Formats: sequence, C-alpha cells, structure tokens
Amino acid sequence: MKDKLDFYINGAWVQSSSNEKIEVINPANEEVIGHVAAGTKEDIDSAVNAASNAFETFSHSSKEERIDLLKKVIAEYENRMQDFVDTISEEMGAPLWLSGAAQATTGLRNFQDTLEALEAYEFEKTEGTYILRKEPIGVIGMITPWNWPMNQITTKVSAALASGCTMVLKPSEISPYCAMLLAEVFDAAGVPAGIFNLVNGYGPTVGAALSEHSKVDMMSFTGSTRAGIAVAQASAVTVKRVQQELGGKSSNIILDDVADLEKSVKGGAGHCFLNSGQSCNAPTKMLVSSTNYDKAVEIAAATANGTTVGDPQGEFRMGPIANKAQYEKVVRLIEIGIKEGATLVAGGPEKPEGCDKGYFVKPTVFANVTNDMTIATEEIFGPVLCILKYETEEEAIKIANDTEYGLAGYIQGELGHAQEVAKKIRAGQITINGGARGSAAPFGGYKASGNGREHGSHGIDECLETKAVIIPVS
Repeated sequence: MKDKLDFYINGAWVQSSSNEKIEVINPANEEVIGHVAAGTKEDIDSAVNAASNAFETFSHSSKEERIDLLKKVIAEYENRMQDFVDTISEEMGAPLWLSGAAQATTGLRNFQDTLEALEAYEFEKTEGTYILRKEPIGVIGMITPWNWPMNQITTKVSAALASGCTMVLKPSEISPYCAMLLAEVFDAAGVPAGIFNLVNGYGPTVGAALSEHSKVDMMSFTGSTRAGIAVAQASAVTVKRVQQELGGKSSNIILDDVADLEKSVKGGAGHCFLNSGQSCNAPTKMLVSSTNYDKAVEIAAATANGTTVGDPQGEFRMGPIANKAQYEKVVRLIEIGIKEGATLVAGGPEKPEGCDKGYFVKPTVFANVTNDMTIATEEIFGPVLCILKYETEEEAIKIANDTEYGLAGYIQGELGHAQEVAKKIRAGQITINGGARGSAAPFGGYKASGNGREHGSHGIDECLETKAVIIPVS
C-alpha cells in the first residue's frame, strides 16, 4: 500500500490538518494502490503564505539564477524518469510504451522548452519615452487534471519558475503520485523553500480555497469547462488573473485532395484512440466528403478493430480509462450514440474480450453521425470517433466551427489548400497533415475551450505583469 499523506509546503513534507484520506485506484484492476491526504482550507493557507513569503525574494532573482535553477530541475527529472514512467502508468493507466514515449517525457520537454525560451526572453526594453518591464505576477495557484498529468503540471510549473513566480499546486486526486514525485525532484534540485508547494485534495474544498484566496495573484487551470467556470467564479472575488485550458471537440477535415486517404484516416483514428481518447485536443470528429466517405468509414473501423486493448504493463496499444466515473460516462455516451441513430461500425459499450476487471473500453467508431447528435457535440473523453459526411468544403468548415469549443483542429489535404482552410477554423491550434505539434508552440483555445496560452515563451508571458516606466525626454 502506497500511502503518501504529507504535503510539500515551504520546502518540507508536512502533515495535513485533516485525517481524511483519498483512495488512489489502479484503473487496470480497480484495486486500491494507496491513499493521499485530503487537504483543507488551512492547508491551502499554509501553502499560500509560504509562497507569498518566498515571492518577496524570488521575484527579484536574476534571469541567470532562474536559468541555473531550471537546469538543476531538468537534471533531477532525468534521474527520476523511470519512476515517472512507472508511476503514471500505475495510477492513470497509460500503457508503459505511452508513459515512456510521451506521458513522462513531455514533462522533461516542457522544462527544456521553457529553459530555451527563458534564455532568449527580454524582460526589459526601451520603447520611445518609456521602459517596458515584464515582472512576475506573484503567487500562482495551479489546478491540473489526471489525463496527461506531467504534461499539464510541468507546463505551468516551468513557466512560473522561469518568470520568477511562486506557486501552489493542487494536482488531480486521481493521479497525485507523479506530482508528489515532482516535489521530490524540486527538493533534490535545491529549489528554495516556498517557491513550489503542493497540497492534495478535492476541487470543491482545496481547489475552491486556492481560487478564492486573497494572496493568490493568478489561477492556472486545466480541466473541464464546467470546473473551469467554477474556478473563474471563485477567482472573480479577488479580481485575479485566470488562465484556463478547458474542453475540446476537435474536427479532423479530410479534404478531397488529400494525398493518401488511407494514411490520413488511419492516422486520425489512431490519434483519437491515443491515451484511450483522454486528450482535450483529440480529433474526435472526422469530416469526410461524400466522395470518400464509405472508404474512410471502412478504414477507420479496421483501425479500431486492429487496436489492441489490455493491461498497461503488457504489450497493448491502449490501456483503461483512468477512473470509474469517466469510464461510466464514456459507456453512457456510446449507448446514447446508438440510441440516437448513429451507425456503430466498430467497438461498442461492452468491455473488450479478456478485460473483465478494470475500466476498459473498446475503440469505437460511429458512422452516419449528424452534428446535432449528442456524441457530435459533447466531449466524450474516451476512444470514440464520430465520422460525419459533408458535400462541400464550406459545409465542412461550418460543421467544424459549429461547436462551443475551439481548442484544436486538424486538416488533411494539399498543403496550400489546407492552410487556406485553416484560416477559417476558429480554434487555437490547427495541425495539417499529421505534423508533429511543436512543444513550444502556443497551446490554448477559443470560446469555451478557455483563454490564455501555454508552452515556451507564451507560457512565460502569462505569468508576467506589464509595467511602463515613463522617463523624461532629454
């Protein structure tokens, strides 16, 4: 049993003010791995006060000092890489291959990208009759999700360190151990006391206390749109900055001039199923013209049927859904898709063969989906692909934009043509022809997908205030 009941506050592991415990469940077998403490408002007060006190010094640190600090963190992260891989796989169900190739390694890459951005960043420059200064905003409260835990945590934490801010992190109670491992990394790297603080707990208690705290200058939140609204409402009382990366329902438009239909459809379906479909930017709606529609459905169904599902410790492409509540939601939405008249061509609500225990879902493909169906409008957050038919390019663009979300979009086709279509899609990031997402490229959404941008210099920008120092004209 892995019980970790302390919080990392002011450079030390300290006991919670509460005796309440939260179970951490292995989603592959539904067994309890261990427990973490459920934090309280008092625990948040302690962590925020530590961060506030540390800010008085850290905010005046030099760029060179922060570069050196990031380098030390990177070195310690590299030393613990296998621990991150194993921990993430156990607590949220990512297959070992994915945990190693992406889940854990994105954390390292985020630190490296932020370091590179910091080395080139200008915090002060003269513009005409004034000096433009970029100064750290203060104490940043961070709330992160369970689906890509180290990606979201390190995106926020690295930017805060680079900008000279201090922070209090509330990771997801579903995948808390990798965050606690990061605290060990920071401690070993010699990050000064109070700069990084961690408190586990539930959103309505710890998350709310952090959001409404008068000494927190900014909230950085990644999660559902519903929870993001709650964070923004709690933060409004103290008029703090709120940066949010929320839900998504991203379309993948297959244009008629696509060079290789099979490759594009197979790649799009595989991307949808990656991480068991638990990615906010997953291309969950594939839009195909009537000319290529039937062939695309055939390819996508074959891709789903060929995707292996099972124990994340084994040689399987896809692991379980990360928790019971999400598993039940995914199954319910698959059943709704069938009820509303979409054609199930692969997968379904039943568990995959040989997966009686654990929160496993079959890779699922629906054809004959219309944009008014629940599965086409609601973020499923599972391995479910909806294929919609369009007659004209204008109709495809209209379908892609007909959503409350605007996080990401995908286009397959002749490059110049695809770039023109990309201009017409209202989303924060558009990927053309399966191009690898640049880790330092800005990430964030339009509309209900949030506000602000993360990664690289864009993440540093979010953590800074702008000051104009007016100087006399000689």
